[in-house]
Amino acid sequence: MSSTIRRHGAARAIAAIATVSLVAACSDGGGSSDGGGTAEGYPDQNITIVVPFSAGGPTDTVTRMIAEPMAKELGGKIVVQNVEGAGGTVGAGEVARADPDGYTVLMHHIGMSTAPALYKNLDYKPLEDFEMVGLVTEVPMTIVARKDFEPSTLQELVTYVKANSGKVTLANAGIGAASHLCGLLFQSAAGVKLQEVPYEGTGPALTDLVGGQVDFMCDQTTNTSGQISAGKVKAYAVTTPERVKSLPDLPTTAEAGMPALQVSVWHGLYVPKGTSQEVVQKLSDALKKALADQGVVDQMAKLGTAPVPAEDATPQAHRAHLDEQLKTWAKIIADAGVGVS
Repeated sequence: MSSTIRRHGAARAIAAIATVSLVAACSDGGGSSDGGGTAEGYPDQNITIVVPFSAGGPTDTVTRMIAEPMAKELGGKIVVQNVEGAGGTVGAGEVARADPDGYTVLMHHIGMSTAPALYKNLDYKPLEDFEMVGLVTEVPMTIVARKDFEPSTLQELVTYVKANSGKVTLANAGIGAASHLCGLLFQSAAGVKLQEVPYEGTGPALTDLVGGQVDFMCDQTTNTSGQISAGKVKAYAVTTPERVKSLPDLPTTAEAGMPALQVSVWHGLYVPKGTSQEVVQKLSDALKKALADQGVVDQMAKLGTAPVPAEDATPQAHRAHLDEQLKTWAKIIADAGVGVS
C-alpha cells in the first residue's frame, strides 16, 4: 500500500462524537428516577449509542436516522459516539464492558456475527455478553469503482482484475467489516487475490475512491447511493437477488454474471448483558416507533433500504438471527482461511 493511501486513511480515522437533536418530551407520569438499572424514570440522563465505525459511514448513517425519533419516544437525549478499530470489535468490546444500565447502547452490523470467526482472541462473546434490543434494517451492497476505472461492466471488471491482480487495489474498512466480507466473496467468486487497502471505515475509503486513490470496493447503498446518482463513482452491480428501487438501472450480481456474489448487511441494537428486561423493552419499543416513522422510512428508501418488519425489531427475533448468522459465517470464513490471531 502506498504512503499516500496510508496518510489519507489515517488522517480520516478520527473518532467523532455528535449529539443528535432531541425532543425533550415529558416522561409518562413523571415518576422519580430509580437509578440507571431500572425502567422507572428511564431515561434520566443521556443515552449513548456507540457506532464501532467512522462517522459518515453506512452504520453511522443508519444510527443517526433512528436516533432522533427514538429520543423523542423515550423522552430523553441520545448521543452518537464513533469508536473505531479492528473491524468494529473495539467499540463492541467497550459496550460489552459498560455498566448494564441502558445508557450505553451499541449499533452493530453483520460484523457482530463474523467477529468470533475472524478474531481468535476476541474479548467478548456476542450471544453471552449482550442483550439484543432488535434488528433495524438490512442493507444491500454495491460494487463501485473510481469513475475513470477502465472496466465498464462487472464481467469486464472480473477480466481486468484477473489480468492485473497485483496492481488493482480493493478498499475496505478492515478485517470483519462488511466491505471486507463482500470483498472476500468477490475474490472467491472471481478466483483472484487482490491487494486490499484497509481503512478505519468506509466513509474515508469511499472518499479516497471518489478521489481516485483506490480502484474499487464493496459498500452499502446507504453510503454509495448518493455518489452513484451524482456520477462520482462507477457502479457495477448490487449484491442482492432483486434490483434496488432507488438504483433501478443497476443490475444485480446474478444479472451481471456473478450469482455467487450475494450479501446484504443487517444492523441491530445491543446493550450489555445484565441490563434489565424492562429497560431492554423500553429501547425495543422506541426502536419500533422509530422504524415506523415516515421520515425514517423515506430516508432509508432514498438509500436503497427499508426498516425491518415490526416483528423483527424485537430481542427474540434479533437473538435468533444472530445465532443463525454466527453459524453461517463461521463456515464461510473458515473456508476462506482468513482471520486475526
